[in-house]
Amino acid sequence: MKLVIVSGLSGSGKTIALHTLEDAGFFCVDNLPVGLLSDFVTSMQNNKPMLYDTIAVAVDARCNVQDMSHFPHILKEIRAHEVEVEVLFLTSKVEKLLTRFNETRRKHPLTRKGLPLVEAIHMERSILKSISSNADLTIDTSGLNVHELRHIINNRLLNDNQENMAILIQSFGFKHGLPADTDFMFDVRCLPNPHWEGHLRPYTGKDAPVIEYLESFPAVEEMKQAILQFMQQWIPCFEKEGRSYMTVSIGCTGGQHRSVYLAQKITSELQQTRSNVSIRHRESA
Repeated sequence: MKLVIVSGLSGSGKTIALHTLEDAGFFCVDNLPVGLLSDFVTSMQNNKPMLYDTIAVAVDARCNVQDMSHFPHILKEIRAHEVEVEVLFLTSKVEKLLTRFNETRRKHPLTRKGLPLVEAIHMERSILKSISSNADLTIDTSGLNVHELRHIINNRLLNDNQENMAILIQSFGFKHGLPADTDFMFDVRCLPNPHWEGHLRPYTGKDAPVIEYLESFPAVEEMKQAILQFMQQWIPCFEKEGRSYMTVSIGCTGGQHRSVYLAQKITSELQQTRSNVSIRHRESA
């Protein structure tokens, strides 16, 4: 049996994630108290014949806080019963969550205790720490729309070809903030910047004029090879440890040129020998 535990900050997209899993054939349960997880899984296993071998459960901060602190122990207990468990945690920037709640006019579940919205968001993040720190896959939905989030979940969590660790190569711009959902981060701002060449400014790292410009500098190729060498050396070690997902973020100043170019090239190289590599440009379409 496979169990996906979906959790995250209110307004970050848990309902969308759960509906995506339901559309994929999962038996889904929303807002199950953490303390009941073990009993629920046992009950599903003992239900013969087993109607569902893929189950998704959403848990949030409305659960008993004491139960939350026991989450790592509960997770270990479930896995001991030969259940394949993956924990998906959705997060988002505070300012984005504030905008979403203001636009939908929905109440944050913790504001019912009289807390201002900002304080409720920070409290929720603290309450869910035991889950976020044990997540197999964390997705920052700050810059995602509904369709993009569905695509990421389908591509990373529901990819049928999971014999190897799923790797996401992500470009981003430092001036827009650090990505929350990353395992390794490479800063390529030391490379020549096409932004300062006026005729290149409208293009991105996927366009021929920028590619030609960057490839005229040996340092760009050296950076690409250094990142590739690091990944090729250490990816097998993480796979041996049972890791299912890895996100590698490559950042330049604006996330339009250098990081996009390198993300494209590194993804292309890895896809020649690995079947489960995808790419995302956070700042560039």
